[in-house]
Amino acid sequence: ASAAVVCAADTRVTQVQLLTPDKDLGQCVVDPVVVQVDRRNDVTFDEAGVAERLGVPPKSIPDYLALVGDTADGIPGMPGWGAKSSGVVLSRYGHLEDIPVDAASWDVSVRGAEKLNARLRAEWADALLFRELATVRIDSSVLGSVDELLWAGPTDDFAEFAQRIGRPQLVQRAEKAAAGRS
Repeated sequence: ASAAVVCAADTRVTQVQLLTPDKDLGQCVVDPVVVQVDRRNDVTFDEAGVAERLGVPPKSIPDYLALVGDTADGIPGMPGWGAKSSGVVLSRYGHLEDIPVDAASWDVSVRGAEKLNARLRAEWADALLFRELATVRIDSSVLGSVDELLWAGPTDDFAEFAQRIGRPQLVQRAEKAAAGRS
């Protein structure tokens, strides 16, 4: 996520592609520079695509995952809150703290709104913790600049590695690819 921010800020970069179907990285999508690509299904998601897929815009994904949970990341979510109810509420209010405290004042129709709201309010601290856990970090970059990503060819120890994995032909392929970049 932090690398995506660094790359998106570089004027030489026309598009950052996050090659993962993981829901949590959808929060990094920013039109038109950062998109999410599900290579298995050959689908690219821009902001509208993320919203269509999950029912919420990228900025609301941490709140969404706090409610529905994310088993891949060990986030249990709020009991009773499913994808549909979370999507409807968050597509209207955006973030947990913007959801009206009184469900009777919600201007969206959600089945079991009173019960869902009661659960959310009773477990408010957990919901905020789950959102924090679902929020990707962009405040400390693992990448100083886009130039660090430029591949200069195989390293000195690549031949030994290729031999060890039984693929010595990779050295010639890597050298050919590096020669084609100059």
